[in-house]
Amino acid sequence: MAKVYVVGTMDTKGPELRFAAEAVRQAGGSAVLLDTGTQGVSEGADISALEIAAHHPQGAEAVLGLTDRGQAVSAMARALTAYLATRSDIGSVLGLGGTGNTALVTEAMRSLPIGLPKLMVSTVASGNTAPYVGPNDLAMMYSVVDVAGLNAISRKVIGNAAHAAAGMALHPVPAAASDKPGLGMTMFGVTTDCVTTVRRIMEASHDVYVFHATGVGGQSMEKLADSGLVAGLIDVTTTEVPDLLVGGVFPATDDRFGAAIRTRLPYVGSVGAVDMVNFGARDTVPTRFANRRLHVHNAQVTLMRTTAEENRAIGTFIMSRLNRMDGQVRFLIPLKGVSAIDAPGQPFHDPEADAALFDAIRTGWIEAPNRRLVELDLHINDPLFAAALADNFRQIANG
Repeated sequence: MAKVYVVGTMDTKGPELRFAAEAVRQAGGSAVLLDTGTQGVSEGADISALEIAAHHPQGAEAVLGLTDRGQAVSAMARALTAYLATRSDIGSVLGLGGTGNTALVTEAMRSLPIGLPKLMVSTVASGNTAPYVGPNDLAMMYSVVDVAGLNAISRKVIGNAAHAAAGMALHPVPAAASDKPGLGMTMFGVTTDCVTTVRRIMEASHDVYVFHATGVGGQSMEKLADSGLVAGLIDVTTTEVPDLLVGGVFPATDDRFGAAIRTRLPYVGSVGAVDMVNFGARDTVPTRFANRRLHVHNAQVTLMRTTAEENRAIGTFIMSRLNRMDGQVRFLIPLKGVSAIDAPGQPFHDPEADAALFDAIRTGWIEAPNRRLVELDLHINDPLFAAALADNFRQIANG
């Protein structure tokens, strides 16, 4: 039977954690109680803090020997992440705690694959949960009262969470016989025509998952890749890279393209919407960009045209990642424009900036048998460019 891993700090939350584990068992589940306390007190735990801390790359002393609480929590989070990676019997993970244990447990939860149930009962679950959840199917339940003693409220909340975790572990959702291989794609409003055409072509053979390239969108697509839930990627819209390098509101992380490097999945990419950096309403654009070419997309989104210098940096960044991919790779360049507003007569039409981007890609590209650079005298939203993306993916996916 897949097990419910109940995780928390036994030195401060022992009664609550034991109550949760017993509630799992009463619901028919199999519970394993893990202590993530940094004081090494593990009374009643099935897996002690010392055993978990030993999975830290520098050993248990790097976790339990620290006097700074923040450093100790970060170290235990790293150790818990490594410990969970060794387990093959996890049906769900249930965490309980305040700010410290929420940060600790959710960091480890985020390393687990999409589809594996993760539930965190937390005092901070009613606020901004983005730092805890990220691009993951991680559920957070507000504890209402602090996780500091059992009472009429905490027993209800913790008991409900335990029953939910047990139910998810006992009743995993099976794959459907009709499921097709998954295909991840990135889209922005200004590349919609291209992505819609590719999606229609590929839907006959794949379940197509389209991700809005708003920072977390690219992370979500790559999380699916790391979780083994897609068979390939058509990464049309890499606009999160300019936001990372220039300072927009939809940035990629430094790990952008990392999933394709790690998994070696078939990868087809392009430079969709790298002509822009994203900001909020017009009055939120930083003053240092006051003299730049700006376009008000709507009341809440203002776009800034990337310069030739920025485009060289963007091209260099992308190539530094693509050159590390050992799987089958095709990267397509649309020589007549990279977005709907990068075309003759449109506000971001700038052949000089585009040329800088394309030259940086050509210069940085390292030829290899598994990688091919394809230049097409087409706009990114031309139906022929979309067809070329689909054709190239089919070639490498079936090769």
